[in-house]
Amino acid sequence: MAEMDLSQVAERLAARRPASGTHVVGVTGAVAAGKSVFAQALADRLARDGARVELVATDGFLHSNARLAELELTNQKGFPPSYDHAALRAALESVRRGPTVFPGYSDVTYDVDPALARTLDPPDVLVIEGLNLIPTHGPSLIDTLVYLEADEAHLESWYVARFLGLWEAAEHDPASFYARFLGMSRPEVEGLARMVWEKVNLKNLREHIAPARALADLVVRKGPDHAIVAVEARG
Repeated sequence: MAEMDLSQVAERLAARRPASGTHVVGVTGAVAAGKSVFAQALADRLARDGARVELVATDGFLHSNARLAELELTNQKGFPPSYDHAALRAALESVRRGPTVFPGYSDVTYDVDPALARTLDPPDVLVIEGLNLIPTHGPSLIDTLVYLEADEAHLESWYVARFLGLWEAAEHDPASFYARFLGMSRPEVEGLARMVWEKVNLKNLREHIAPARALADLVVRKGPDHAIVAVEARG
């Protein structure tokens, strides 16, 4: 990630930061768009500029896998109904006033993990990355929204590569969600990943994630190698 381009984002965020209180910055975009890596790099950059920064993810506000099964939403994980909207809103309101518990999520077990919860004091900047950042219950609690954009073909390629990487790593970690696919051949796993992308993640992108672009304050365009190729300020 080019420091020059990340600096553009940091400078624009600094201009929007209030004189006091917590500045909540949301980072969203498609599954596999690189939200976590971008958000971490952005948080590190803002911290170097002197801000006290905390980084959290919306994944912690997903309903547990057991609850999703009860609601018959397992195949819609990541779609708006799969999140605890009330808990997310409550946390974003509370963190501006005092210590707030943010739940955690395990990319290994593919489920909410109570052991990963963190209690945060109000920071200067809270960067929250993930899906479900378009307000559906009341006004937005995000002060500045950053949307990561890339071609759908690149997004699919990144998703498949990530899926295969997690599948390979599961060989040494029986607790991994992806261990259930170890009996499949690599072409079979790749085919599964492409099916999940098309039937689940691409559908979610087009129907529920892409509309965030029109609401975003900054749109960050990424090229085929994840490098930032453009930063567009909106509004």
